Amino acid sequence: MNQDTVAEAEAIERGGGPLDVPGLLAKVSERRRAQTADAEDTASDTGADSAGPVSRTEPESPVSRTESESPVSRTESESPVSRTESESPVSRTESESPVSRTESESPVSRTESESPVSRTESESPVSRTESESPVSRTESESPVSRTESESPVSRTESGSTESGPAAQDADALAAAISAIAGRFLPGGELAVDADFFDAGGSSVDAVEFAAALEDELGIVLDLDEVFADGRPISLARRSPHVSLPSVSATPVASPSAPASPAAPTVTPVATATPAGPDTARPEDLQQILADLALADRLPFVSDPEPVPPRRILLTGATGFLGGHMLLDLLRHSDAHVYCLVRAEDEDAALTRLGEALKSYRLPWSSEVRRRITVLPGDMRRPRLGLSDETWARLAQELDSIVGVAAAVDFLRGYQSLRGSNVLGPLALAELAATGRPKPLHHISSIAVFNEVGIASMGEDDPLAHIDRLVSGYDQSKWAAEVALRRARDHGLIVTALRPGGIGGHTKTGAHNPQDLSSGLISAFGRFRTVPAFRYLNAAPVDWVSRVAAAVVCEPDAWGFDYNLTGVPNTLDDVVRDMAFGGMHVRVQDWDEWRTGTLARLEAEPVPELAFLTRVLQSPTALKLCEATLKGPAAEMERTAALVEALGLPPARRYDARAQLKTFEKLAEDGLGRLPAKEDPPYLWFSETTEGTVGPVGAPADLPCSMALTLSIAGMHQLVSERRVDVRGTVTCPVLHAEPLTVERGDVWVRPEEGIPQRHGMKHQLLRYRLELVDASGGRWWLEGRKYARARRDLWRQTRALTVEIGPAGEPATLAGEVVVPADSYVRDQIDGIKVDPRLTSQEKRAAKLTWLAWFGLEMGRGLIGPFARAAADLLDLRRTTTLTERHR
Repeated sequence: MNQDTVAEAEAIERGGGPLDVPGLLAKVSERRRAQTADAEDTASDTGADSAGPVSRTEPESPVSRTESESPVSRTESESPVSRTESESPVSRTESESPVSRTESESPVSRTESESPVSRTESESPVSRTESESPVSRTESESPVSRTESESPVSRTESGSTESGPAAQDADALAAAISAIAGRFLPGGELAVDADFFDAGGSSVDAVEFAAALEDELGIVLDLDEVFADGRPISLARRSPHVSLPSVSATPVASPSAPASPAAPTVTPVATATPAGPDTARPEDLQQILADLALADRLPFVSDPEPVPPRRILLTGATGFLGGHMLLDLLRHSDAHVYCLVRAEDEDAALTRLGEALKSYRLPWSSEVRRRITVLPGDMRRPRLGLSDETWARLAQELDSIVGVAAAVDFLRGYQSLRGSNVLGPLALAELAATGRPKPLHHISSIAVFNEVGIASMGEDDPLAHIDRLVSGYDQSKWAAEVALRRARDHGLIVTALRPGGIGGHTKTGAHNPQDLSSGLISAFGRFRTVPAFRYLNAAPVDWVSRVAAAVVCEPDAWGFDYNLTGVPNTLDDVVRDMAFGGMHVRVQDWDEWRTGTLARLEAEPVPELAFLTRVLQSPTALKLCEATLKGPAAEMERTAALVEALGLPPARRYDARAQLKTFEKLAEDGLGRLPAKEDPPYLWFSETTEGTVGPVGAPADLPCSMALTLSIAGMHQLVSERRVDVRGTVTCPVLHAEPLTVERGDVWVRPEEGIPQRHGMKHQLLRYRLELVDASGGRWWLEGRKYARARRDLWRQTRALTVEIGPAGEPATLAGEVVVPADSYVRDQIDGIKVDPRLTSQEKRAAKLTWLAWFGLEMGRGLIGPFARAAADLLDLRRTTTLTERHR
């Protein structure tokens, strides 16, 4: 390549100095035409037609063709995709072609030896010889699957078309980076062109890896760069220590240096172009466009037979949603399910699947194992990592394919995620189109709408603009869904199912600890702050899974797009729900909440929330969060109609009651924190009692009184434990001249469901347990009970408390009864209820009414119990008296 051209191209890449871009492109084009003419002269003299570096004989590629056969081939000067540096990677002038680029700019074209889709300049990308059918291929010419060393869209990065010290330095540096990366991976090694995360690296490993690069090689890389593209060769080329020449991603044949067929030319990678804060990186956009073209190579197929499936391939069964879908498919159909599991062999795959299901509190029984077949494989590998024999067998046997597997990581870039999230679904589409036609049900995501400022998110609304999706995860889900839409044009039945945030199971509390929704809810409850947002589009996993499984099993539902987002939660809904749980939260703007949460997480590290810390520190991931929190409510008219038609449970708001078990599991796993005794009370009131006690077995004639404050830290403890916290004092001169302090106290409402003790007729209403300390340090305990009996003095029964008192660790020494005065009951325990002052007046009224309704219902159930039992005994016509009848 002419050195002036290289320098000019480098200037374009750097964007330094004022440039005459049109003039510069004209120069580049002129030099390329001159090089082409020289190459033709050389070829005519030396017979280079058969030995050129980019020419290909017809049998070598199903897509390369001669120029004369193409109805759409163009001359070099007509190339319509060349762009100036300042142009958007997707916008072009009218005279520009969408596929060709200037020599210094295109990062997606490849050399002949690396990609089955690269062509000479004279070859048309779509023309074919007469003998080549546009859709038929031999089995070895799979349109989407690839060998590991050869991908139609991925580029190798082990070298450059420019040989020299810079390229050698990059290769050496890549090897050093690869050696360091291996120390943080399960396998202990990493190829220079393999992705760090695909090899098993985690977010924590990436942080340590970046630190090791700085310590040992002096390479300072932003962590986002590692997440964007974690291949050692890419990191080496982006390192400031290596000065690479700016080269064309579309290699041009050099007349003076023809390549030997035995020594393939290596495709270079263009220097990464920085994107704006609100736009995608140009190199990612170009890769996405190349990936979308893969769907155009799928064969045309006929419609599958519209019957419920009997043999289903399920990917992602070890994941949170996939595991629940596996059980729902087994419960609600008689299908046999093939589960693709990433593992070395079948035994390891079966073990991994069982451990995953048990971790989500799902059954792993012999019946489940009988109805599944595990297939060791890998979504990131060509043909799913399956053997040719297994692939061919599945192509003939399967009735349906369900793709749930995806790499869910909001920090990784598109290049790092495309193997799992884009090429994997395309491989499933290829399998669906091979052999007997099969429907493909693809679990997409509401993230395909994650553009800041998007107006609506309906099931048939336009998706986001791809150049405005910044997160690699959003881009990969968008690319997969759009590519599969193209597959529909080939006759493939594709169903797109788009969950939003997937919440925990409403019955078991099982949740996905790495889900962003779970992380945010955990932070809300732990730190008692919430960022201002419009809507949270989230639904519990049991509802999402059940609806998705129903779509798979109902042929009339195939081929449409569904939003599985449930009923959106507003900011007021979340604040009210958390207040109902006793977790009063303050609303802050996004920046204030993010700064405060990061400060709290640094001051009080929570290992289980480490991923949230990294998300809140990543500019790319923050854009995803911003779009999520500022987006509109997702609409699901088609889903609602389907749910009603199939008689499924309708979507309900994922409120505090639905999240109850999840909150408990989050707290158990260290992700959340439920209200505790030490927290400020949410609601409280006073209770005073007066009465007498005496030695056990003797008359009670010694005065005793209590001045207590009953409180709850949150409604959660009422729903889950039916328990009220107690503090205050007990005055009993026979124990100590000064009042005894309640060190710890609890009151249980209808303990043991009000079952009477010793088969008697006294049903328990309340049980008190107090730990007391006197002024001299002596420790005592007090046990008290309120009973319900089948008698007319109901008013007194709700106020009278039978008590026993004794030294700590010893039996009771005093017994008696204390009663709440009639004139203080309503004043203190109804009118005197106090609520957290941080709540609004409306929230205070709601809290008070909620408490009174709950407590009144429980007391009513307790009081009616003995009357119902007495009525049953009166209707008993047996002649033999029971043991208790003589005492009534």
